[in-house]
Amino acid sequence: MSVEQNKITFAEPPADFDWAALESDSIVPSSERAKVEKAYEDTLSSISEKEVLMGTVVGMNKKEVVINIGYKSEGVVPLSEFRYKPDLKVGDQVEVYIEKQEDKAGQMIISHKTARVHNAWGKVNTAMETNEVITGYVKCRTKGGLIVDVFGIEAFLPGSQIDVKPIRDYDQFVGKNMEFKVVKINQEFKNVVVSHKALIEAEIEAQKKQIISGLEKGQVLEGTVKNITSYGVFVDLGGVDGLIHITDLSYGRVSHPEEVVKLDEKINVVILDFDDEKRRIALGLKQLSPHPWDALSADLNTGDKVKGKVMVITDYGAFVEVAPGVEGLLHVSEMSWSQHLRSPKDFLKEGQEIEVQILNIDREERKMSLGMKQLAPDPWADIEFKYPVNSRHTAKVRNFTHFGIFAELEEGVDGLIHISDLSWTKRIKHPSDFTKIGDDIEVQVLEVDKDNRRLSLGHKQVEENPWDVFANTFTVGSVHEGTIVGRNGSNFIVALPYGVEGTVTQKHLKKEDGSTAKVEDKLPFKVLEFNGDARRIVLSHTRTFEEGDDAAEMAAPSRRGGRKGSDDQGGNQSPSVKSVNEKVEKSTLGDLSVLSDLKNAMESKERGAKASKKRRDDEPEGDEE
Repeated sequence: MSVEQNKITFAEPPADFDWAALESDSIVPSSERAKVEKAYEDTLSSISEKEVLMGTVVGMNKKEVVINIGYKSEGVVPLSEFRYKPDLKVGDQVEVYIEKQEDKAGQMIISHKTARVHNAWGKVNTAMETNEVITGYVKCRTKGGLIVDVFGIEAFLPGSQIDVKPIRDYDQFVGKNMEFKVVKINQEFKNVVVSHKALIEAEIEAQKKQIISGLEKGQVLEGTVKNITSYGVFVDLGGVDGLIHITDLSYGRVSHPEEVVKLDEKINVVILDFDDEKRRIALGLKQLSPHPWDALSADLNTGDKVKGKVMVITDYGAFVEVAPGVEGLLHVSEMSWSQHLRSPKDFLKEGQEIEVQILNIDREERKMSLGMKQLAPDPWADIEFKYPVNSRHTAKVRNFTHFGIFAELEEGVDGLIHISDLSWTKRIKHPSDFTKIGDDIEVQVLEVDKDNRRLSLGHKQVEENPWDVFANTFTVGSVHEGTIVGRNGSNFIVALPYGVEGTVTQKHLKKEDGSTAKVEDKLPFKVLEFNGDARRIVLSHTRTFEEGDDAAEMAAPSRRGGRKGSDDQGGNQSPSVKSVNEKVEKSTLGDLSVLSDLKNAMESKERGAKASKKRRDDEPEGDEE
């Protein structure tokens, strides 16, 4: 290539080019420049700081949104300010707040969030007044509900206002846009409450009218379990709720509805009833299946033995399930042959498997009576052989009444010990003074009434009647030492030897020195009257000294085989009475056998005396000489 070919050729400048203007940075003449600047400024919007304007989205990236408000530069807003509006796109109109026209870098500072808050309260109040439907963004969950972004301010959406049916998972709404109605504003604290439920209630009400207009008793519908309570189940029938009472869930016994249905479960129900306005709808679930009584075997009859499960125990008995859904009542009186009733819990426990006998069955009324004691032998069947009259046994004290004691010989066999049959010698005011419940007591069978299941028992009869012996001991005129222990009306009670009690009037308590004896005084007393049948001994202390030597003579034993008295001081007692005094200080309920021995000794002595007399009578007179 030649040099001429590599030579750069420059264009010639115009002849009228203004080199001076180029050097002064003014290509355009000053007159022209003024016109251009004015035309450019006319194309820009007139803005002021602290002002809310509408702008157009002209650009977006993952972090920022570029907004043109018609000014010489665009503004940039963080994308996070548009979280409530995830469908934001280029070309959308948005409001912005002019915080600063230019920063140091010449950039305009704007905010979408501030613009929304600036006008939010006005919009919220207007929305409430006009019942306007607004859109908000669910930001997060809080206690009892959700926090919603509405016009840039935070509003509270209660859990009960989310939907017409209870919501258990609030998190499913977080991050979503929802429509609301403003239902409450607290101007003082700047609190706003919104409701989504209010939007759908009108629609639901229309649905309800359509649904309930076609309701009929006996109609079967499909529904969804909406709520479960202790007394029943609420079912959503597609906009209208009905209640299945716990008794209509199953023919069997149900402790809690959760045993039968679950939340959100779809079930078929039958309409049992509803009110005139059809606001309350009673539903049934068990009515859709055959009644268990209808499926009960026809071979099951009275007297049959069946096995069952104790379902419920009450104060009066237990309900036993003998077939699925079929229960019978086992009354407490049919649990044991015992005639004194006890709590059913003493015999059974809930859930226990037992065998029972059908006492009565009514298929029409769907009722069944059961018995448990019938499976055990009746203790009264051979009562006259097991407990014949005059037989003696050990019983257990079960109960007291004011007239006696109920004692149990065995399970199901009770007898009554009348208070008069407790002791030969004691006057007992109440049976509790004699024994305690649960104690063992010796008894003798006095009477057997098999038809009425009654036994008459006695306790004192197990011992010899001491009054037969006392007739020879406490003879009229005999003197005995006694202690005044109490008072019964106008008479005083005196405790005598062998546990015997006598009575004395006040006039017979006069002492030799002229004073009157008092309770707890220990004195000699003379027997004025002895009545063994009435168990009464009438005494006198005064007669012991008023009658002088005669009284002492009557008290001493007769050497000619006459009446024998008792001298408690000692030397002139009969041998039999002296023997008892040496062994017994005071007889008790359990040791009256000593008196029996006394009687036997005295009778033996009499027989010996008679035999000796007979031998003397049989001897020849010659021998006697």
